[in-house]
Amino acid sequence: MKLSDKKATLSFSDGSPSIDLPVYQGTVGPDVIDIRKLYGQTGMFTYDPGFLSTAACASGITYIDGDKGELLYRGYPIEQLAVKCDFLDICYLILNGELPNTKEKTDFDGLVVHHMMVHEQMQFFLRGFRRDAHPMAVLTGLVGAMSAFYHDSTDITNPQHRHISAIRLISKMPTLVAMAYKYSQGQPFIYPRNDLSYTGNFLRMMFATPCEEYKVNPVVERALDRIFILHADHEQNASTSTVRLCGSSGTNPFAAIAAGVGCLWGPAHGGANEACLQMLEEIQASGGLAKVGEFMEKVKDKNSGVRLMGFGHRVYKNYDPRAKLMQETCKEVLQSLGLENDPLFKLAMELERIALEDPYFVERKLYPNVDFYSGIVQRAIGIPTSLFTAIFALARTVGWIAQWGEMLSDPEYKIGRPRQLFTGAVPRDVADISKR
Repeated sequence: MKLSDKKATLSFSDGSPSIDLPVYQGTVGPDVIDIRKLYGQTGMFTYDPGFLSTAACASGITYIDGDKGELLYRGYPIEQLAVKCDFLDICYLILNGELPNTKEKTDFDGLVVHHMMVHEQMQFFLRGFRRDAHPMAVLTGLVGAMSAFYHDSTDITNPQHRHISAIRLISKMPTLVAMAYKYSQGQPFIYPRNDLSYTGNFLRMMFATPCEEYKVNPVVERALDRIFILHADHEQNASTSTVRLCGSSGTNPFAAIAAGVGCLWGPAHGGANEACLQMLEEIQASGGLAKVGEFMEKVKDKNSGVRLMGFGHRVYKNYDPRAKLMQETCKEVLQSLGLENDPLFKLAMELERIALEDPYFVERKLYPNVDFYSGIVQRAIGIPTSLFTAIFALARTVGWIAQWGEMLSDPEYKIGRPRQLFTGAVPRDVADISKR
């Protein structure tokens, strides 16, 4: 963060004295106006519901240019990372700032995979949940409970403890998600194996049973690994901001990540791919391809209440770069599994074609986002829709823990304390109960 030569001048129409505000420059992206002394100098706050124009922190992890449709992890374009790297490469990059060399990769991969087992007593804790509980409810509880099982690494002032917690969270999250799924199915838990990859282990823990040997499909493994890569981090979104805000109080990392899991659960955030798949299934049930045009006309009618899920994004005002990669992956998976004629994929392609040609959608920049295709891929793999958001949480854990660690290392970090524009009652006296 570099102080700019220019300043922002704030003037008032009532004759109050103007004030100069410092301007800081990032390495790329918009400059920011430093308003930290605004209240002290003017007695006023800024008003920014949803923090849409507020930079709450300085970060060097992820950069998004929504107008260009650009996503960078530590400066590397997502299009290159998704093709040339696996998920644990991305984890190393996000945590450490650089991609690993051969030795670093071998050591890091081994470290993570060899720590995928969870404390044996966690399965007894899991059994306290109802079997029909939503996987995100279970996952929130399991992640929060990790602080009770791994309390030897919760000194947030110790960099070594922070590193240990990061590795534990990244390595054990697939095991916890798979355990939540197996529990809901009434199937025995499957332990990880040190000779499998991170993603291969997750697939085996999800779908293997003790009855027969399970072989990981390499196409499916790569597809799921790509889903992890595309969801690893996404700048200061709602769940990441939640992790930072929760962590700013000095709480342990497991509690902070559990807060992120809870935030991700919302349908406007991590539940979007589930909502998108439900939309496609409803169109298919109503008549399939023959009804797509009619559905899109309803979307354009504000009074219909019909929403187009999987299109548009709060940040991207261009084609989501992750969506292009996900579309390629979707085709590969469906072909590998003999599902090329999958009706939902055909529906998705037709919806995309209309949206990219119809002036209504083009003018509003409603391009497909990553959720549009990821739900179809996960459905083809055999992952139930109720588990989609848990998969998202698994992938985003590395981003959350890296953002949390970056915040704690920032000498300017303080406990989060947003202010408000108060619109309630003015001061008044309490009347005696007989006069109320």
